[in-house]
Amino acid sequence: MNISDGLNEFCKGLCLSERQDPLKNQRLTSLNDVSPKLFRNWRRNNGEPNRTEPNRTEPNRTEPNRTEPNRTEIIHENQNNFKQNKILQLKQLFPEIFCEEQIDFEKLKLVLGEDNLCAQNERYQLGWAGKSDAYRTLQSPTFNTLAPCVAESVNFHDTQNVFIEAENLEALKILQKSYAGKVKMIYIDPPYNTGSDSFVYPDKFAETRDEYARRVGDKDQDGYLLRDGAFAGAWRKNSKDNGHYHSNWLSMMLPRLHLAKTLLREDGVIFISIDDNEQAQLKLLCDEVFGAENFVATLIWKNGRTSAAHFTHEHENIICYAKSKVELELFKYDGEACVTDRTVKKPSSKNPLSIIEFPAGIEFESEDKVFPNIIGDKEPIKIVKGKFESKNRKLAQPVSLEAAWTMADMIRNWLKGEEVIDQKGQKVRRFFFKSNGVLQYEKEKGTFHPKTIITEFTTKQGSNVLIDLLEDPVFDFPKPPSLVAYLVSFVCSNKNDLILDFFSGSGTTAHAVMQLNAEDGGSRRYICVQLPEETAENSEARKAGFANIAEIAKERIRRAGAQIRRSGIDTRQNMPSENADTAAGAVSGINARPTVDTGFKVFKLTESHFKQWRRPLSGSLNEQQQLALLEEFQNIVYENAGVENMAYELMLRLGFELTDSIEFADNVVWLNNAAQTRKTALLLDTVNQAVLDEVRAQSPKKVFVLDKAFAGDDALKTNAALQFKDADIDFETL
Repeated sequence: MNISDGLNEFCKGLCLSERQDPLKNQRLTSLNDVSPKLFRNWRRNNGEPNRTEPNRTEPNRTEPNRTEPNRTEIIHENQNNFKQNKILQLKQLFPEIFCEEQIDFEKLKLVLGEDNLCAQNERYQLGWAGKSDAYRTLQSPTFNTLAPCVAESVNFHDTQNVFIEAENLEALKILQKSYAGKVKMIYIDPPYNTGSDSFVYPDKFAETRDEYARRVGDKDQDGYLLRDGAFAGAWRKNSKDNGHYHSNWLSMMLPRLHLAKTLLREDGVIFISIDDNEQAQLKLLCDEVFGAENFVATLIWKNGRTSAAHFTHEHENIICYAKSKVELELFKYDGEACVTDRTVKKPSSKNPLSIIEFPAGIEFESEDKVFPNIIGDKEPIKIVKGKFESKNRKLAQPVSLEAAWTMADMIRNWLKGEEVIDQKGQKVRRFFFKSNGVLQYEKEKGTFHPKTIITEFTTKQGSNVLIDLLEDPVFDFPKPPSLVAYLVSFVCSNKNDLILDFFSGSGTTAHAVMQLNAEDGGSRRYICVQLPEETAENSEARKAGFANIAEIAKERIRRAGAQIRRSGIDTRQNMPSENADTAAGAVSGINARPTVDTGFKVFKLTESHFKQWRRPLSGSLNEQQQLALLEEFQNIVYENAGVENMAYELMLRLGFELTDSIEFADNVVWLNNAAQTRKTALLLDTVNQAVLDEVRAQSPKKVFVLDKAFAGDDALKTNAALQFKDADIDFETL
């Protein structure tokens, strides 16, 4: 995609959202719909004093709550809104095209120059019915959050792995602030659109509050959204008889790929499994989302044989893109192998003849022998000076040789005793003469260049692995963990990398990451997202007790982790680890250390626990409704919202990862990141001066307090703000 195409698509999205977004000028259930006059009267009638500035010399002087429900630094619109982020990026590149916060498209054309602009409707692009709606879906905010489910997790408080049971578009939006630019590798196996697939389309980018309530109103006893409630009317079969067969699939994929790109590191990559039904469309879509210049390869996976009308199908495709190919280094080889090859070629203008003098003592893989003056025909080596003789497997005496050396400078530097690194970053260990007198090099294998045809793994292997774990064929055509582990092994050379799979299916990626960590001692982490898609009524999965696919994935991960632990061998002590069980069920060939993380935190989709972050009201409000809304916002927390759930929601809105440190102490929730540089205190229940003094003594970076925790004590709140400001601690209320 050239710059003009990119800007045209970008600007198209802006125009759509501004002109047609049904949520335009509506914020999450807030006081925006209340008239200023009515608001002033309500404040006066409720006894709220006039606003005054705090006076440090009068400690008992009170100040009303200045923090209205929308005034919070936790979730700035521009930090969690796709459209606003793009506008900020454009403003950084071209500040001169903005006038009164609006884009002057005519000036943009002047800045870019006419030569870089396509004539209207005369550009190469991928278009389909519903593409504009797909961009609106991307730009619309989420009104949900994630709630922890400790009961379904394994080692919840210590693990670094995450399993999210949710619709993946919602999950990707929720993860944006906490995980932007942190994911090294994404692997997804989306619906192939064979004509019998079901997937969520069209995504619900525009609904009234009542429509939304009907769709997401069904919850279980713990308050989690139920699949049939959350996705009723959106989960449907995409038949080939549908006139928008490809369009529906592309509309489903576009917003998810855009959000996934944001989560990738600059050197991150995404692998997408696909077959011939949508391979061509997916390639064009990825060119648009990631940029054609960031295409890395299309891998051909020989997954087995499937009979067809004309040809026997033996492969699927795995498309690979980088977020920024220039930032993606060559894949590093993690091993001790070396590579050798000859150092001479046929003489040419690019590889001319030159003379190098070799000292005595260089290794020679030959019996005692004197070589003739010229060796070879098409790649000749000529003796210019001295005697070319092998004795005791060494070069017997100095000799000058003329040849078309492929790496003459490296040879000369090595002969001087210098360390030699080639252009691929591989260290040259030595040069030596082969038995035929040809000079060879030996390099440490520093890079790995995987072949684009993968033949080692099959779909049947994936099915067998799953049956071995769950005892029944509960999932059709699962990918083998060894395939995903193979991709992870050369992409994630840093063994602490984060891997994401937002079409998790039966949990293959989670299994693969744990298995690879067990094999090579890594500490890679995963985030897997799976919709609780119901299993068919008479399916093997339903017979085995699995109501939905997310349940299959969670149980598979539990059993895979237990299997790996049973195989554990403490390599440091060369003896079975304390948790090792060498009885039946151990995985052959895995040296699993007892420190391998086989746990995972489960989170489920739920509505926000705070009133201003829920779906906005539709339509205008009459005076009675406005007064009712004001009364409702006396407490911005929904009834029965637990401290743990509120803490995790605020954790995400503050940009912490789901696996960052969280500690529930008396009256305080303490947060911190992995680097221990963002100590944050959440006060969500009741506060008093003693609690505030204790928090201030801990010197956190930030203190966040629910306004209701002050129980109407404005003096306490005002003094707290001043005290934390004096201590150079960021203080915020909601």
